[in-house]
Amino acid sequence: MKHRFARAWQRLVSSVAAFVFATSAGPCAAQAEPASWKDRSTGQRIVRVDDTPGNYALYFNYSPFTPQGDLMIYLTPEGIRVADTKTWRTRLVLPARVDRLLFTGPRTRAAYYTTRDPAVEEGGPFTVWSVDLDSGRTRKIADLPGGRIQTINADETLLAGAYETSPPPPEIARQGKRDPLTGSPSYAGVGPDGKPLSFAAAKGQWMAARLAARVPMEMYSVSVRTGERKAIHRATDWLNHLLFSPSDPTLLMFCHEGPWHEVDRIWTIRTDGTQLTKIHTRTMAGEIAGHEFWGSDGSTVWYDLQMPRGSTTWLAGRNLATGEQWRYEVARDQASYHFSQSPDGRQFSGDGGNAGKWISLLKPVVREKPVPGLITPGRLETVRVADLSLHDYTLEPNQHFTPDGKWLVYRANVEGRPAIYAVELP
Repeated sequence: MKHRFARAWQRLVSSVAAFVFATSAGPCAAQAEPASWKDRSTGQRIVRVDDTPGNYALYFNYSPFTPQGDLMIYLTPEGIRVADTKTWRTRLVLPARVDRLLFTGPRTRAAYYTTRDPAVEEGGPFTVWSVDLDSGRTRKIADLPGGRIQTINADETLLAGAYETSPPPPEIARQGKRDPLTGSPSYAGVGPDGKPLSFAAAKGQWMAARLAARVPMEMYSVSVRTGERKAIHRATDWLNHLLFSPSDPTLLMFCHEGPWHEVDRIWTIRTDGTQLTKIHTRTMAGEIAGHEFWGSDGSTVWYDLQMPRGSTTWLAGRNLATGEQWRYEVARDQASYHFSQSPDGRQFSGDGGNAGKWISLLKPVVREKPVPGLITPGRLETVRVADLSLHDYTLEPNQHFTPDGKWLVYRANVEGRPAIYAVELP
């Protein structure tokens, strides 16, 4: 009887000790193996990286990966987490209230992020920081007047951002705020008949009003080492989508935001404010070009081109060094909110849309022999890798290739709540 009591007591003590260890291991302890399964439609392995309420994965053209490709950053309400890209186990690096997670450094094992006083509205003053992803040590870079930081250059010496030097009208400023749990923006409005508009129509109405307001803006750089801020470009155009070339540390791409059929969207500029260059010139009424991103070679700009909007669609590319151009026709079921290019430059990915709800690989096929000075036409062959038939596209998937090209990471609500997933590629 005494032995049985002793063994029972030992089991109780062991259980309590295990519980205390698990709960006191701290927020930086790694999680258990994440759930995974085979996609029923494609047969590809899917891993649910994190479905914590309020999870946030980076926008499609911001890098979430360390230079070595072993870690991916993302955000939850408890702070900045990293996922191991081999096992997809995660750990908390920075337990802190973060206003916005920005991107990783292209040379160091650091993530960049911002904090803001809770009483300050989005768009107001903020502080930008970096955190070492191995040690958790943080470093303050600069206090900034407003807007947001959007990009970091190739040698990790400069950040760049934009802000409104005069506030927009209050009714415009209120729109587009993101729900902290779903990550989806909120747009609302009424049509001429007084009836509520759909999400897409309300967003379009708001974007047209924001463009028409001609709010003064400034694009600026920030030294990563000293925090010094310098103006790059001032305009009453709506400046957005800043993205440094991944190979040229002084070349910055940006856009004139607004309804795409009303703006000359895609531009580049040097960090000293010179060489302001329009990348695409409209040749057709209603033509739109946007969701631009740098190719893997660091010198080609790729973008979604529709001639006119809602009609013939191309994934278009222009090499800024050689002048070469490509246009790959996008079939209706290949249309995507965002495209991206694989690290080896051999294929693209698409995150789908209501006409075809898939995460897909898209292989470019040239139709004609390239001729100097002419656009090279082609088409895209599809390999579907993840079924998004249950996804609500008010949440953008924002897919990313892992640096080794073996996975696509994306965000979806196919299980009824926003989660970060990784799909293994064939």
